[in-house]
Amino acid sequence: MSFPWAEAYEPKHPLMRWIDQRLPLPRLVYGAVGGGYPVPRNLNYFWNFGVLAGLALTIQIVTGIVLAMHYASTGDHAFQSVEHIMRDVNQGWFLRYAHANGASFFFIVTYLHIFRGLYYGSYKAPREIVWMLGLVILLLMMATAFMGYVLPWGQMSFWGAKVITGLFGAIPLVGEPIQQWLLGGYAPDQATLNRFFSLHYLLPFVIAGVIILHIWALHIPGSSNPTGVEVKTPQDTVPFHPFYTAKDGFGAGVFLILFALVTFFAPNYLGHADNYIPANPLSTPAHIVPEWYFWPFYAILRAFTVDFILPAKLWGVLAMFSAILIHFFLPWLDPSPVRSGNYRPMFRRFFWLLVVDVLVLGFCGGRPAEEPYVMISQIATMYYFAHFLIVLPILSKVERTLPLPSSISASVLHGEEREAAPADLGGALGRAPATGAH
Repeated sequence: MSFPWAEAYEPKHPLMRWIDQRLPLPRLVYGAVGGGYPVPRNLNYFWNFGVLAGLALTIQIVTGIVLAMHYASTGDHAFQSVEHIMRDVNQGWFLRYAHANGASFFFIVTYLHIFRGLYYGSYKAPREIVWMLGLVILLLMMATAFMGYVLPWGQMSFWGAKVITGLFGAIPLVGEPIQQWLLGGYAPDQATLNRFFSLHYLLPFVIAGVIILHIWALHIPGSSNPTGVEVKTPQDTVPFHPFYTAKDGFGAGVFLILFALVTFFAPNYLGHADNYIPANPLSTPAHIVPEWYFWPFYAILRAFTVDFILPAKLWGVLAMFSAILIHFFLPWLDPSPVRSGNYRPMFRRFFWLLVVDVLVLGFCGGRPAEEPYVMISQIATMYYFAHFLIVLPILSKVERTLPLPSSISASVLHGEEREAAPADLGGALGRAPATGAH
């Protein structure tokens, strides 16, 4: 987004001027994260999660590169190579635990980032492409995480690969060829490990590339904000640096503290004990579950138990993928002109009902496929899709929204601008205008 009041970049050091004239990289960085990028002045800490997701991805790439130097992607040695990393490689236990728990933290901040976007209407015009690129990142993350979960070649890794890839076999005509292509055969084996290891190593760099597109697309309309009101005046913005670099730095500090606590004191809390047992094709675990961040989708998959026109398994697969794909259509499913949930009382109630619904799905996805969890999953799945396909379109037509502030600065000042107006008209001297006083 072009701001006429944005500070122009002028390198002061001779070396920086020389570089900028030949390769305007300093100018690019300054315009992206420096004083040349004004952002709304009212952003709260929920806007930290994008930066935290980037930090989590950096941790995953750095630790993953080092782990790949010691990992053997063969059916006979994969499990032993992970044990070798844990026991014999210098600080290998730390790298492995940081990588495993880093995936969980990556999903935590990404899910919070998505729910923030849902509440504040970040998917609405003119930011549809920003939202869709974020969903592409989520899909790539899920593929990367699934393949990474298979690599330790423990019991849950092997059977998770067998169950999840088996879902593709439910697709008519092309399902079985896709399943065999993914596995490199008819069951998880040597070829599966080679393929998954290669793709697991490659996809984080693809994610990094899509993140660059995501940020690029964000800089065209500019950042959204808690009011949903667009930037109108210079008083509505502050430079990204130092105001939000400091805020993001604080958020990063909290993130790293929590990450360190889990990595050092509860490294296996988010994992599954069966994955410390070598893969055995002849011994099926009592309860096969994916990682926790897939549980809501796993519950949706298992919610379909009756064949109706199509097999129940195929309905489950279609619903599981649709649970994510439906978000691509949100800009049109929710045409309300008011973006922020702060000014939509009815929407706010249904939003928190959706949050509870997703948590219930996550709980049921981690439980055995038995009653009452299957029935609860079915009810929660129905509401999940009803929220997007029925509730949001109806709300956009019948909801009475609250009046929006006249500008971002007016919402920050909480009415001080209106109170100060008579005094300003009376000729008060030597005082800054109300919109610039805070």
